[in-house]
Amino acid sequence: MTNGIVNKFPKDVLMYLILKLPIKSILRFKSISKSLYNLMQSSTFINLHLNHTTCTKDEIILFKRSIKEGHNEFRSIMSFLSSYHDNDDFYHVSPDLDVPHLTSTTSCIFHRFIGPCRGLILLTDKVETVLFNPATRNYRLLQPSPYDSPLGFHRSINGVAFGFDSISNDYKIIRLAEVRGEPPFYCYTVVQWRVEIYELSIDSWRDVNHGDLPLPYVHWYPCAELFYKGASHWFGDGRSIEMLAFDVSTETFRNIKMPHTCHSKDRKCYALVVLNEYLTLICYPYPGCKIDPALDFMEIWAMNEYGVIESWTNIHIIPPLVIESPLAVWRNHILFLQSISGHLISCDLNSHEVKELNLDGWPESLRVTIFTQGLTLISKEIQHNRTQLQ
Repeated sequence: MTNGIVNKFPKDVLMYLILKLPIKSILRFKSISKSLYNLMQSSTFINLHLNHTTCTKDEIILFKRSIKEGHNEFRSIMSFLSSYHDNDDFYHVSPDLDVPHLTSTTSCIFHRFIGPCRGLILLTDKVETVLFNPATRNYRLLQPSPYDSPLGFHRSINGVAFGFDSISNDYKIIRLAEVRGEPPFYCYTVVQWRVEIYELSIDSWRDVNHGDLPLPYVHWYPCAELFYKGASHWFGDGRSIEMLAFDVSTETFRNIKMPHTCHSKDRKCYALVVLNEYLTLICYPYPGCKIDPALDFMEIWAMNEYGVIESWTNIHIIPPLVIESPLAVWRNHILFLQSISGHLISCDLNSHEVKELNLDGWPESLRVTIFTQGLTLISKEIQHNRTQLQ
């Protein structure tokens, strides 16, 4: 009977009506009839929903923290938060979830939440790689990279990125691998760069040799990788401080110069975010160093015209703060930071008001990703085990 009623509506009208609904209602509608299920599973509907006009008020905070539960045993938890107003009165949008598959040792401080990219977030610890849709709670553990290094060499992953190739219409994961000599040969001067690329549509890794290209060393800092305008970006340290960009469609590298105040001896670390739709660089004092209140300001630079070095503009100067790292920007003016002790901090970029929030975890383990809900499918996906809900 339901199918009959649904079929009376023109498909485009039905899509328009459903797109107006909250995502929880859309997910419930899937079970009403086979016609609705097929409609909502279609790539046309998913892309329409993905491109449906949203505003920053629709954004949800994905907050990850790790909690010590025993000797070298940690539990990593994801919380889904929002606020009615731009204050620290956060409420849980849905129950907490355990982070699937990633390491549960002290190495939880190396967890990365990369994205979102068209509704998906990449969870990784350099060993395991998980694709996660935070709206549907579906995830998929990807097959590991098959590549290793020959005897006498060590292969280390210095950077990971996640992006969408608009030409091939496919998601890609990029890992920057550095190959160096190790015992018994100790050929430390021999360095080869390789790029591991995973394509979701074919569920396969491939290895690209970039040995003749002198890439900068990519730092594994929180909030130091960003997919923006078709390219993945990292903060790198080579002959100078610079950004490394990798176009996921052409699979080519390019360097982007940093603002003129950035140099290798400035005792600064760097984070990459999108602020008011601009590529934005956050310069903050190196964690653990003694803060000079007269010098160690946090500077925020926006690239007003992407790719044009001269367009870097200093948009905010924040009074000195003792922090571990920036984490994300929410609603274009709330900067989330993690403290040295493992507390979540908010800084209003307009008023410079700083608050320590009632959210914390093991030091260095906090991660924040801001997302809007989408219906993007992950082939061979798994529904998150509901016994893990708190």
